[in-house]
Formats: sequence, C-alpha cells, structure tokens
Amino acid sequence: MTIASVVVDRLIRGYQRNVSPRKGWACAHRVAHGGASCSAAVRDLVARRGVLGSVVPTAARFVACYQAAALLAQTDVRGVCCCGGIPIPFRF
Repeated sequence: MTIASVVVDRLIRGYQRNVSPRKGWACAHRVAHGGASCSAAVRDLVARRGVLGSVVPTAARFVACYQAAALLAQTDVRGVCCCGGIPIPFRF
C-alpha cells in the first residue's frame, strides 16, 4: 500500500471506530441491499486499487447509497442515514 492508501485507510478506520458507532445512523445502501457499508466498501477499494484508482468506484457507491436512501424514504420507517435526514430502517 502507498502512503496515501495507508493514510486514507486509517482515516476510514478511525471513522468506523469512533464516529459511526456514536452517530446512531446506518448506511442506506447496506440497509437496502445488504452487504458491506459504504465505509467498509471504500476501505476495501482503497486497499485493492489505491486512492486514485478508487475515486470513480467510490463516487458510484455514494450515488448508489443516495439512491438507496431515496428508495427507503418512500417507506414508512424512521432514522437518519449518511446522506442526510432521510428516513431509513435500522438493522444490526
């Protein structure tokens, strides 16, 4: 891994350990489709492709997360996702 990849990996890991558990929100993509959260998916992309190689797939993942949040907003559930104040269910 390059130095940039290591730095980004540590930043994402710090987010996953310190911020994500305290915010009480869930990744809309994970809730709607299962699988890894956006932060875990991006961390994997950076490890496999490097920082520059993961820019486009990361942007695509965030767009997919936003679309999942819009899909979940049409349901009658409550919560907040990483994309803002959009109602989503929580599954843990």
